[in-house]
Order: sequence, then structure tokens, then C-alpha cells
Amino acid sequence: MSYETEFKGICDLHIHAGPSISKRAVDAWEVFKNAEEAGYRAVIIKDHYFPTMMEAEVVQKHAGEDSETRIFGEICLNNAQGGINLKAVDAACGMNVKIVCMPTVSAKHHQRMYEGKTFVGGGKESVQEKPIYYLDENGDLLPEVEAVLDYLAKKPEVVLATGHGSPEEIDVLVKTAVKKGIRRILVNHPFCLIDASKEQMKEWASLGAFLEINACDVDEVSSFGDGDPELVQWMIDNIPSDRLIVSSDYGQNGNIEPVEGLLHFTQYLQTRFGATPEQVRRMCVTNPGWLMSLNELD
Repeated sequence: MSYETEFKGICDLHIHAGPSISKRAVDAWEVFKNAEEAGYRAVIIKDHYFPTMMEAEVVQKHAGEDSETRIFGEICLNNAQGGINLKAVDAACGMNVKIVCMPTVSAKHHQRMYEGKTFVGGGKESVQEKPIYYLDENGDLLPEVEAVLDYLAKKPEVVLATGHGSPEEIDVLVKTAVKKGIRRILVNHPFCLIDASKEQMKEWASLGAFLEINACDVDEVSSFGDGDPELVQWMIDNIPSDRLIVSSDYGQNGNIEPVEGLLHFTQYLQTRFGATPEQVRRMCVTNPGWLMSLNELD
């Protein structure tokens, strides 16, 4: 497969690659080799059920010292990892995890949003998920969340991702994380799955968080794009590009291959949403590269 792009050095923070209990279109090695061929600087592979640092390390090792492309892992604090579990976070950091993500498939909000629907990222499980909602009756973060944030405040190279929680949970999480000095904060799916308000998105960006625009949610080539293109247009027009990142969120079985999909989206952002090449470069090269600690922000 041959890739051509005007945006060399792309970093994709959100790729679902096998092996996984979910059916995936590509495995970690295939993602890496495609990204390498396309001139990517780095990718992060994500799984809702298992940490991905081990497979990332194996792929990087066997890619050889001459490769200029990097691959990193992530941990999602779902029930399969014991929920919001500081010990799991500590172990993941010991394996050089790049993103610590709050609950996704185990989040109460996620389960509410997918009630009566099939989540393409799910797997064949026999034990029912216990819904995780991490605010107490007063609207404050649970102690275990505070403990994770205190820990990550001492790990400035690690990204805190907000996962699939509710807008009210994410609002408190982001504000508390900022107060604790955490700088690398990524808000996942704010315009789609999370269903955040425009006011919330503006505030989170003003506090220093990065808001994610996912190709799979809105691109015409995605097999299940169910996001609102008008909200994406609003984000591009109203959120400074230095607070936005573009990721693919591809890897689902039957969907477009992640690297091809993200490269298509870099063009779609320009033709459909009027983003400038400078904005696209900021969103898919500079900003995600900084989140990965690979470059400074201009």
C-alpha cells in the first residue's frame, strides 16, 4: 500500500489494533508498518480491556533502530483493570504508558449512550459491566480518582484522557486535574459520544485541555460515522487550533484501515470544513506530538 500526504510527521493518539477481544481490522504490527510507510512520527494503540504497552514495546523492538516511527501504549481504567485503580496506573507507568484513560466501556455514561445498541468496540463477555460513575453525592471526585490525579501530577510525560464519562464528570475531572498541575489532558469524543455543550468545550479548551476530533465519527468514508458534522464545524471555527487534536479512532473490523483513514480525514477537514493546511498540521502533527512529549508547542 502506498501513502501520499502533505503532512509528514503525523501522530495518531487513538488507534484500535488487535489482538483484542473485539474484532479488529489490523494488528499492532500492521498499524505500525503502515504508519511507518506513510511517514508518521508516532501512534498510540488503544484497547478498552487490556493495556497495550507490552505489544507496543515488542513492535518497537522488532521495528529496528533505524525506524523513525514510534509506537506507544495506553491503559483504560475499566472494570477489566479493576476500575479506577492506582496500582494499575503505577504498573502501567512502569511500562512507559503514554495515556492513562478514564473509564470507557465501563462508564455509566457509555452504557447509557449505548443502551439497546451494539458498541462496535465491545467483545464477547459473560460478566456484566459494573457501571462506573466517579462523582460522589456532592459532585466531587471519588477518593480513588483524586489519588490517580495526584499520582499523574508527578508524571508530566503521561497524558490524562477523559474516556467515555459524562459531561459533568469530565468537567470536574478537567478542572481538578488543571488545579493539580496536570498539563497533558485529552478530552475524548467531546462532540459525539460525550455530548458536551459548546460552553463546556470552550471552557475545557480555555483551561488548557485538548479536544479530540475523531475521523471515524464524521468522515464520509467511515462505516459508522454518527457524529454531527455541524458541531465539528463549530469546533474548528470557535476552538483555537492549538487546543484541538485530530485522531483516527479507526481499527474496527470492516472499517477503513487507520492510516488510510486518517490521511483521508486530513483532506476532508479542508474540503468539508474549510480547515487550512496550517490548522490541520497543528491538529495532527504539532499538538499530538506535544502530548506524546516528542516536540514543543510553537
